[in-house]
Amino acid sequence: MDSVLSILTTAAIIFGVVMLFNFMIFVHELGHFFAARWRGLYVDRFQIWFGRPIWKKTINGVQWGLGWIPAGGFVSLPQMAPMEAIEGSVELPKDLKPVKPLDKIIVAAAGPVASFLLAVLFAVAVWLVGKPDFEMGVTTVGFVAPDSPAAQAGILPGDKIVKVDGRPVTKWAGNMEGVRELIMLGEKDKVTFTIQRPGTPGELDIACGFRIPETEWWQRSGMRQVGLMQAIPCVVGEVLPNSPAAQAGLKVGDSITAVNGVHVWNPSALDVPLKKGEPLMLDVTGKDGAVRQVTVQGRLPENWHNSQDGSLLKGAQPILGVVWDLSAVGRDVTVHPTPWAQIRQSLKWMGDTLAKVVAPGSNVGVEHLSGPVGIANQFYRMFSLDEGWKLALWFSVVLNVNLAILNILPLPVVDGGHVVMNTIELIFRRPLNVKVLEFVQFGFVFLLMGFFLFVTFKDVGEFFGKKPSKLPDPVFRAVTD
Repeated sequence: MDSVLSILTTAAIIFGVVMLFNFMIFVHELGHFFAARWRGLYVDRFQIWFGRPIWKKTINGVQWGLGWIPAGGFVSLPQMAPMEAIEGSVELPKDLKPVKPLDKIIVAAAGPVASFLLAVLFAVAVWLVGKPDFEMGVTTVGFVAPDSPAAQAGILPGDKIVKVDGRPVTKWAGNMEGVRELIMLGEKDKVTFTIQRPGTPGELDIACGFRIPETEWWQRSGMRQVGLMQAIPCVVGEVLPNSPAAQAGLKVGDSITAVNGVHVWNPSALDVPLKKGEPLMLDVTGKDGAVRQVTVQGRLPENWHNSQDGSLLKGAQPILGVVWDLSAVGRDVTVHPTPWAQIRQSLKWMGDTLAKVVAPGSNVGVEHLSGPVGIANQFYRMFSLDEGWKLALWFSVVLNVNLAILNILPLPVVDGGHVVMNTIELIFRRPLNVKVLEFVQFGFVFLLMGFFLFVTFKDVGEFFGKKPSKLPDPVFRAVTD
């Protein structure tokens, strides 16, 4: 029964994502449609998605349809510009009157305006209902991976990062402004950290190298990493039965502050001595504030051995047998950003992303942009979360702002190209050469479809990447003398 409910839930989420995605495209094209009817242009077809229609119906002289290529949509307005490469040939009525350039400019701009207004509508909804947010306000280094670029540069646990490449930071991650994002999006040969070190006056600047993890050819390339983790209190959230932690007397709520006399800033710091099989002397503070020392030796769970030959499973190493309380990593809050703040943030993200794509020193490329599949996957993940519909509302603001801006760019095929062409016609009082327009439009159709295919290939490739091996939940047997 649970599996049936899971399948039905997944199907419902996918259906909701498809409907929301199509609704946004529909509103954009509806802007063109109403403007065309207002300005007296001939409307031949209204179609969501490209390609030959898999469904169509004619209403009041307009063919409404759904294409088979799940990308975009269009309103066929043959008086605007030659678009046969995308929309197919159209037989115009013989009694059509000439269309003024101003009318065509209004019709072309109406689609982006409709998308922007829809973004405002979604933004008002987010302002009223709020959206979940996860704050990671600590910028103190908790763990430095051995042999990582950060370790080689001399960064230490306990260092507080105040700037990354000269940009002040107040959180570890979030809104493309945290420590993690600024490392990933850097453009220089080195990442420069400005830190405050306990016991050292003033601030230190440390130049740090970075590594880019390897990916398969069908995946997007990796982003910069330096080997740092955020500071997190080592608080015990659960003690597994019969585990070394249970035998040593560790309890839920205990806080481990030091290992073998060295202060620890992140639970990952315990993995290094555990992997070596070393006994650990833990400084422990209980819930009541009492301080004690505990000696414990990590052990391999019995179910982390291969049942056939007794060999270790991949990634298996001795552990204490505790589940850490990670509630201090950040806190869940509900925020109510104003519509203008959401629009402004969306515009900033879009500008920053495009700047990173064209920046010569950046590791961000066209391959890191998402097509319909990647966007749908983001919506699917959001709807799968508690109160994910609120996140989806907020993401719809970002997406519609992007849709409006990208479509108003002065490029052939998109709406901004039509605005530019008809502005030229309005100024010089004569239309552009039809043959030249057909050649330019046809060329950009191939470029556009090639871009969609490329990013879609990368979107799909993300589903087939190497997944980290997951060990089974650890089980310890009772140790008897």
